[in-house]
Amino acid sequence: MPELQHELRLRKNRDERARANFVGALRRYVHDDMARGLRRVFDAQNAPARSGAEVHALLKPCEYFQFYSALRVTGQDMAYQVVATPIERERATLAARARELAERAPLGTLVLESGFEVPRSVSAIDVHLMPGGYAVEHGPDDLTAGATYDNRLAVSSMGLMGENLDDIGQSIARFLRLRYPAFEPRRFLDLGCTVGHNTGAFKDVYPDTEAHAIDVAAPCLRYALARARSQGRAIHFRQMNAEHLDFPDASFDLVFSSMFLHEIPRRGIARVLREAYRVLAPGGLMLHMELPPNAELAPFDAFYLDWDGDYNNEPYYKPFRALDPRAATCEAGFAPERYLQFVVPSIGGLGAEAWARAVKQDYAVGSAETGRLAPGVRWFCFGAWK
Repeated sequence: MPELQHELRLRKNRDERARANFVGALRRYVHDDMARGLRRVFDAQNAPARSGAEVHALLKPCEYFQFYSALRVTGQDMAYQVVATPIERERATLAARARELAERAPLGTLVLESGFEVPRSVSAIDVHLMPGGYAVEHGPDDLTAGATYDNRLAVSSMGLMGENLDDIGQSIARFLRLRYPAFEPRRFLDLGCTVGHNTGAFKDVYPDTEAHAIDVAAPCLRYALARARSQGRAIHFRQMNAEHLDFPDASFDLVFSSMFLHEIPRRGIARVLREAYRVLAPGGLMLHMELPPNAELAPFDAFYLDWDGDYNNEPYYKPFRALDPRAATCEAGFAPERYLQFVVPSIGGLGAEAWARAVKQDYAVGSAETGRLAPGVRWFCFGAWK
């Protein structure tokens, strides 16, 4: 398993690295080999299914599905377990590194709000089965939740996110640069940034942009600032709820999010989209990398994505995927003819030259192209120009 490429990476001993490698291999086996086996089990049923829910009903009694689900939940829990020990050991060290970076490389800023109320959709749920959730704090200047997220994702993503876990941001930002060469965002906003991994990718591709990123979780933001500083990236982080942005009208040229909208209640999604429209300048772009909606997927692929909603503590997964992103975008104020959606191939999965060739092709969003078991890794995006 590749090590994170920044100064906050954990100093793990040989046993800890071996455990992490084992869990990563287990998850790859479950998500690849067993997932394909699950598809064969479904095909062998030879029963019609018109939706993901119907596929789920057909497979739920099957021992293979039950074993698959048990291993997948266990693997997720183990991913947290294998990072917990080195994080506990290095909690004070992480805080010290953050302070040292603030003195040595005082790039960017962090604003935390006194008395900030973390939404219950975050505070009351251990999303992704993360112990304590994203916003739990263990003392002043705590970075533990951020370190947990970063290191767990490094284990559980099975190398698909790249060494900096920023393949989504790198792929999409480079897609925008290639497809819209005249677009030069002066100010950029990342909604629900967690540890800023994809924020930094946009700063790499658009180095002159003034990069801002928000999240509700203070420990993740502290970690994100130190992480960005260790990589030489000037990013302004702020504790803020994306449903109520504390920015002036027309103040950004690009508003982005990655795997964020499906983490909030459905009524909150409409508020986020309206706020994105409000803070965008004319000619600006709102863009969300997200789970593809039900309408874009075959029933088995819809079932496969919805598994997280049933078994991985993702209560807002399925309501989000039931949305029509075009309709939701237009209801937020964007003109229908300004809507766009596309699928971006992973730059890490192809390499720069092959990726550029692939992007120049017409990537239509289709059921076979956006499912979990489609060839290669691809990121579904939707949004609109203002």
